[in-house]
Amino acid sequence: MKKLCLAKTFLIILALTFTAHAQSISFDSTRWEIDARESRVMDHLGRKALLLKGGIATVKDSRFTDGIIEFDIAFTGERGFMGAIWRVQDSMNYEEFYVRPHMSGNADANQYTPVFNGVSAWQLYHGEGYGAPVVYDFNQWIHVKIVVSGNNAEVYIKDMEKPALFVNELKHLTKSGRVGLSAGNFAPAYFSNFSFTAMNNPPLKGKASEMKAPPEGTIAKWMVSNTFDEKSLDKKYALTRGDKENLKWKELACESSGTVNLARLQGISEGKDTAFARVTILSANEQVKKLRFGFSDRVKVYFNDRLIYGGTNLYQSRDYRFLGTIGYFDELYLPLKKGENELWIAVSESFGGWGIKAMFEDMEGIEIKE
Repeated sequence: MKKLCLAKTFLIILALTFTAHAQSISFDSTRWEIDARESRVMDHLGRKALLLKGGIATVKDSRFTDGIIEFDIAFTGERGFMGAIWRVQDSMNYEEFYVRPHMSGNADANQYTPVFNGVSAWQLYHGEGYGAPVVYDFNQWIHVKIVVSGNNAEVYIKDMEKPALFVNELKHLTKSGRVGLSAGNFAPAYFSNFSFTAMNNPPLKGKASEMKAPPEGTIAKWMVSNTFDEKSLDKKYALTRGDKENLKWKELACESSGTVNLARLQGISEGKDTAFARVTILSANEQVKKLRFGFSDRVKVYFNDRLIYGGTNLYQSRDYRFLGTIGYFDELYLPLKKGENELWIAVSESFGGWGIKAMFEDMEGIEIKE
């Protein structure tokens, strides 16, 4: 009995700790910094609310690493992307969770994604751990709570007892930043009752699974060039010394999925939407090896300076339901010569995720040069 009382006392103290420092921020407060195509404070569904469309709103003096973010949100069933952001370093780098009202009830009814250098990456991060089926109520207030703890997060939607989504691995470094709200360029979102609580490592109901290493044969590291214009490769069937001499390179390791998120190094802009990812393959003898690979959004593959493949995985490029998500959906058969072989993949991005992944199913007689 005594142990039970102590446990109840601990839970009460814990609950008080979680709520003691909650900051409720009115939308007419000067603490908000809004960068959006459309925003205004207005009455909506009986409450004072923020209408937000095409941008973000952050609490400019907030400092948030771990803790709880809560708000109410209302939307129509129109296509839209609206939610919360945290650990905001600047307008181009943050963690984000948003709902997709038009996908209500589907497996991709919502999305966790990092934003690196202005590039959202939902095409790279999809499936379990990144979205979950939730049925939404339209034109009504819905309560959302996001609990952030270290590398993980839990998202509650409507039901505050059972999390709708457990995020197994947040992609940015665990670093303090601002908190706020976001809404895409389609249907507007309405927000009310926004608050956040900064605290160290709040407990989560779910448990992170161990991140497995990529399978053997995965290209674990790539050298990535600076950006350039995709159009410069039009009718470029072979690479010359002049094509290469002004490129600058940085090494980038793949994630546990085998994917390299190229936006970790740099963003894209008009006339700078493409970068090379290259590796050197050492072969013990002349042979052919199958390479499985995936990409987002478009690629041109050069092998020993010769163009051998071009492809597109762009959103809706195959039919109106095609999402352009990355996966090992393509393969090449590389004619390796004895010694060093250069694989250069020009990866171009429009939106939704900029990445490359590749693996050899058979590593006998070959290795990736470090």
